[in-house]
Amino acid sequence: MRTSRASKQSEKVLQALSPPVRRQTRSSSNINALRSFAYSGGSNGHVEPKLPASDDDTSSLSSVNTVDIEDIMEPPAKRQKNKVNSSPPRRTSSRPPARVTDRTAEKSVKTETVQKARRVPARKIKDEDGAFKVEPPSNWDTMYSIVKKMREANPTAPVDTMGCAELYWRASSPRDRRFQTLIALMLSSQTKDTVTAVAMQRLHTELGNGEAPLVETSVIKKETEDPSEPVKPLKDSTLNLENILAVSPERLNELIRTVGFHNNKTKYIKAAAVILRDQYHGDIPDTADELMKLPGVGPKMAYLCMSAAWGKHEGIGVDVHVHRITNLWGWHKTKTPEETRKALESWLPKDKWHEINKLLVGLGQTACLPVGRKCGNCDLAGTKLCKSEIKGLVPNKKNLTTVPKDESVEGGVEIKIEGE
Repeated sequence: MRTSRASKQSEKVLQALSPPVRRQTRSSSNINALRSFAYSGGSNGHVEPKLPASDDDTSSLSSVNTVDIEDIMEPPAKRQKNKVNSSPPRRTSSRPPARVTDRTAEKSVKTETVQKARRVPARKIKDEDGAFKVEPPSNWDTMYSIVKKMREANPTAPVDTMGCAELYWRASSPRDRRFQTLIALMLSSQTKDTVTAVAMQRLHTELGNGEAPLVETSVIKKETEDPSEPVKPLKDSTLNLENILAVSPERLNELIRTVGFHNNKTKYIKAAAVILRDQYHGDIPDTADELMKLPGVGPKMAYLCMSAAWGKHEGIGVDVHVHRITNLWGWHKTKTPEETRKALESWLPKDKWHEINKLLVGLGQTACLPVGRKCGNCDLAGTKLCKSEIKGLVPNKKNLTTVPKDESVEGGVEIKIEGE
């Protein structure tokens, strides 16, 4: 007679419950309970006969009550295969426990080293006396030194030759030079240095009647010229306080039309000229506070003018480049150039107040551009000092073209531009 699958499984259960060698008197209830596993409905609807009694059926039923039947019976072959695939065997590491402990300790030491080397911005701390002082950002002096050497080795930024401090007329008097420096700073707001230089050149040569007096001077003399030859008389600049007061607003606006916000700057220049004439005896003020009282002159212009015109370094001139780059470096987190100025002045040594503007403006014009930074051209690349470095950028060296100055404009400014 054919044996059903359920009967075979029941037989395996009975064998698993029976100890190998043990004989005892079985009660009728135990026998009936064990025999119940022998009944199963076959495929033809008939009831399979009971299994014959065996001497091995001597197990207690307590184990049947505590173990689920599905845990004892083997699952189908398909389910078993899926179970093996879904849960792969765990890999046991052959490494000794001591080595794992060493690696963990080494990792913790590295973590502490990284945390100690983490760059932090300038922050206010309290000293032993209870007074507050500002601690400089970490590694600031190293970054400053690297950028300074890089800029000195390749002074090709527009600010190096066309900065506001370089746009005065060499043959003019000291008073007129100071006035010209102030006008250059007023024109430079929201304007590129190249555009400001062109507007200043027009004011130097075309302001007023266009007929500038001749001045006997030896301020400008080429080193290649024969020293025995007499110095040629040079034309003085037409840009001075008297001509600004005399020129019409329409004519002045036409001469500076290329700079940004030229309409407003025309009004500011004309109004400032009247104030200088009436309150400062035709010269510019010699303090930053007085300069900031002039229309159109803010802290940046005032402190830069004090350094360039008077040689007094009372504050830091912070423009968009200085504000942007120092925040990129992580020196501080400021929202406006004025906040940046106050933050820098709280810890930067005073002997660097004069040079930091030209230093960072040149960096912002050549490598650390506002859009499309060229980190590959910066010597800070790969040093892990600049927290905003874009890694993987290839250096892009451009040819430098020197544009000779117009020989018809004596005393003019030699301009260098970057070639594409």
